Amino acid sequence: MINPFDIDQLLRWVAGGYTQALRYRCDRAEWQPGQRLKLLLTGYNGARNTGADVRVAEIIRQLHHLLGRDKVDLTVTTLNPQLTMGYFQGAQQVRLPHVFPQFLYNECPQHHGVIACEGSMFKSKFADALSTMMAMSLGLAATENKLSVGYGAEAGAMNNRLSQFVQHHCRDSLILCRNRPSQRLLSEKLGIRSTGGTDTAWTFEPAPLGHGAALLKRAGWDGRCPVLAICPINPFWWPVKPSMEKWLGNHLAGLYREQHYCSLYFHHQSQVANQKYSNYIKGLAQAVNTFCQQREIFPIVVGMEQIDRQACKDLAAALDQNVPYFISDQHNMYSLVSLLRNCDLLVSSRFHAILTTMPAQVPAVGVTMDERIRNLMHEQGHHELLLDVDDPNLGEKLLPLLHRLEQDRDTVAHKIGQTVADQLQHMGHMGIAFMAEVSRIYPDFPQPQRSPTWETHLPPLSPTLTHLLENYA
Repeated sequence: MINPFDIDQLLRWVAGGYTQALRYRCDRAEWQPGQRLKLLLTGYNGARNTGADVRVAEIIRQLHHLLGRDKVDLTVTTLNPQLTMGYFQGAQQVRLPHVFPQFLYNECPQHHGVIACEGSMFKSKFADALSTMMAMSLGLAATENKLSVGYGAEAGAMNNRLSQFVQHHCRDSLILCRNRPSQRLLSEKLGIRSTGGTDTAWTFEPAPLGHGAALLKRAGWDGRCPVLAICPINPFWWPVKPSMEKWLGNHLAGLYREQHYCSLYFHHQSQVANQKYSNYIKGLAQAVNTFCQQREIFPIVVGMEQIDRQACKDLAAALDQNVPYFISDQHNMYSLVSLLRNCDLLVSSRFHAILTTMPAQVPAVGVTMDERIRNLMHEQGHHELLLDVDDPNLGEKLLPLLHRLEQDRDTVAHKIGQTVADQLQHMGHMGIAFMAEVSRIYPDFPQPQRSPTWETHLPPLSPTLTHLLENYA
């Protein structure tokens, strides 16, 4: 029985209906030998989420390398084309509406396959609607017996209805997982075909280091003092859920402004959540203030997604000194990652802030709200450099970890370099698995001649990554 007031449930019902209706459509693109392979990349782009955009940029580079740039046409979904202008070179962009089932029903059949690109692909932590979109796009492609691949995906806790929806729609897809816990969840609990992989952001090359250094100097850095970056979020206003009642209140009377995310979607808010958020900001500020009193440090605050702006402002206001902050709504992904790689120390609640600085071997403490940073720090062998966002003693625990990053920098950096080299190998093997799936679905697609090694399945690497492989692989 469908509850019309449960919009997430209604959305899944509509998505399932469209997937069934696809079986009776005749206007579907069918790949023929000699044609370019048309692939639709679905993901959370156009929200100025640096991690999501970096991931997709590197998926495009790897797909061009694997399939041949002259043999493939890639199209990327974006919520706001203005915010992805200049991104995703070599791919077209198409606007994705927030209410997406009809769009996917119309768009997916025009392509020969779907690549789902969202990192947090299957979980209820952020928004059921996002996982519904990922599963629906994969299900539409699989229904047509086309290429249906989740690329570098992570899976976590899902409510029962979402879990059933994902299980049903992705049963004929291949999910390339970015860690073993995700692979176990999909394979063992849901019976979805999956194999190992990694995140694709490892191969991202930002603007030159001098660009990020210039941003820091304009903000007051002397070019000498060690730089500490803090990447805060609001961990407690998730998940985002649709609400017709709140939408009407917002639309007609301007209510729920602080909670409004977009369209029908609203952040979670409660007194308990607000208090936890306040404690989180105070804990970060306490540790940073004390650390800066004890050391000569230039602290900065970085927002990896435009919705982090308020968290950055709140943290900056809680710090004892005037601290510059850099937000992704004003700095594109090339600039922001370049800036972060100029830092000497990092404290982050953003997964991709840690990941994209690892090629520069920047030591980091992860302050995590879910399994993503936890999995990453465990892969580094740095589980002791991990804290929880709701730890009541966050400030007291963070301070000694900052001192440890400074004192054990070389040891920590060595483990980071080893992890990057390992993950590049995983990314190469993910490319091998992807090409095997292309051959299974389209055996007549002409694959470039290359040796079957992980190195040959990586996109061109920067000198920084080449150096790391030479030293750690």
